[in-house]
Amino acid sequence: MRRSRAALAITVATGALIAVGSPAQAVTGPPTLAASAFLMDGTTGATLANKVGDTKLEGASTTKIMTAYVVLTSPGIDLNKKVTVQQEYLDYVVREGASTAHLKAGTTPTVRQLLYGMMLPSGCDAAYALADTFGSGSTRSARILDFIAKMNAKAKTLGMTNTYYDAFDGISQHGNNKITARDLAKLTRAAMKGTTFKSIVKTYSYSSGGTSTSATWTNTNLMITPGHAYQTQGAIGVKTGSGSKAGQCLVFSVTRNGKTIIGVLLNSTDRYPDAIKLTNWALGAPTGAPALQRSTTEPIPDVLD
Repeated sequence: MRRSRAALAITVATGALIAVGSPAQAVTGPPTLAASAFLMDGTTGATLANKVGDTKLEGASTTKIMTAYVVLTSPGIDLNKKVTVQQEYLDYVVREGASTAHLKAGTTPTVRQLLYGMMLPSGCDAAYALADTFGSGSTRSARILDFIAKMNAKAKTLGMTNTYYDAFDGISQHGNNKITARDLAKLTRAAMKGTTFKSIVKTYSYSSGGTSTSATWTNTNLMITPGHAYQTQGAIGVKTGSGSKAGQCLVFSVTRNGKTIIGVLLNSTDRYPDAIKLTNWALGAPTGAPALQRSTTEPIPDVLD
C-alpha cells in the first residue's frame, strides 16, 4: 500500500476487560485502539472478540491476502511458471508512492517468487504482475479488471458479505476498496488452510533470486521479526497494511498452547500492542514475557506498510 512513515511507541498492554461490539451481540474482549477489531478461533471459526467488526473500512495492503488466495486457488496453478516483469509495474509503484519488492524490468521471477515479493515486503509491483498474469483479456486493463472480478467472486463464495474490491493491492483509485474485520478473518482462515500460503506468510526472509534490486525480501510483520520487541511467540503471519485513510491495519495469526487465533485490526494507531494484547488475552501470555510499557523517549518504529 502507499507508504506510511509514522514511528510508534510501545503501548501498555493492560486494561480491564470490556464488552465490545453492539449491545445485542457484545463479545467480551480487551480494549484496542483500532477503529475495528475482530478475533476468531482459527480452528472452529468461532468469534472470540468483536469491536464493530462489520464496519466497512479500507484495508490497505491486507487486500493482498485475497490477491494471493485467488492466485493460489487458480485451476492448474503452476508456482514455477515464469512471469516477465514489465516496466509498467515499476512505473506504477513510483506513480503511487507504493510499497515495492523492487523488481527489475525484464527479469522472469516465478509465480512463487512473486507471491513472496508481494506478501513479505508488500510489493505492489509483484501484486501487479500477478494480477496481470492471472487475469484474462487481450489488454492489460482488461486483465486487471478480470482479476479484480475474480477477487470479488471469491469474496462472495467465502461469505464476505460486506467486502468489495476495486484494486489488486489496496490502492483504490475511487475509494471503493472496502472490507470488514470479520470478512478479513474469514478470508484469512480459508487462506491459511493452504500450505503454500501459510508457508509464505510465516517466512521472515526470502531470496529474490536476482529478480529484485533487493537481494532478500523481509517480512513487514514485526510479530515474526527475530529479536524485535514485538516478536510474538507462536506468530505465523499474516499481513500488514497502512495508508492515510486506512490507518494502521494488521491481520495476524498465532498458535500457542494448542490453539490458533486469527485477528484483524483496522485503522489502529498502535497495531502491534493491540495485537499482542488480544493474543495474550485469548491464549495466555508466554511464560516470562515482559509487559509492554509505553515509552516516549525510546519509540519502537513501525514498518512502512
